[in-house]
Amino acid sequence: MKKTARPNIDEYFLKIASVVAERSTCLRHHVGAVAVKDKQILSTGYNGAAAGLKDCLELGCLRDELKIPSGTRHEICRGIHAEQNAIIQASLHGVSLEGATVYVTHTPCILCAKMLANAKIKRFVTFGKYADNAFLDLFKEAGIRFDLQPRPPSEVTCLD
Repeated sequence: MKKTARPNIDEYFLKIASVVAERSTCLRHHVGAVAVKDKQILSTGYNGAAAGLKDCLELGCLRDELKIPSGTRHEICRGIHAEQNAIIQASLHGVSLEGATVYVTHTPCILCAKMLANAKIKRFVTFGKYADNAFLDLFKEAGIRFDLQPRPPSEVTCLD
């Protein structure tokens, strides 16, 4: 029997965030987020239009049509960011994210960084970079630890 390497905890939750990102309805970026505390998943989120509304898969990307660069003019987008949806899902189910670690496939925009600070998360882990680095100073001031990890392998290994 071949022994497979067991992923460390950060790799494990980053892989889960990558699977969550597959649900995205954004034509530019597929982003997934997983909020975790004590190795327990508290909530997940992916980027896309508000529940029940038409999304970019159906209507096309308004930002592309208007030639708006990534990382700017967030108010033009139909989508809600993955981190925002993770926070919303937690609140809908009465779950506090205080002290949680949030695993996301991209670094946050400044708007998400502010929301994460207000949700009192303690750590943010990612492997991907977004076009906006303004979150770094905010995280430092808010005491949120930021960890950039290598991208986890996309294959899932299991024994038969």
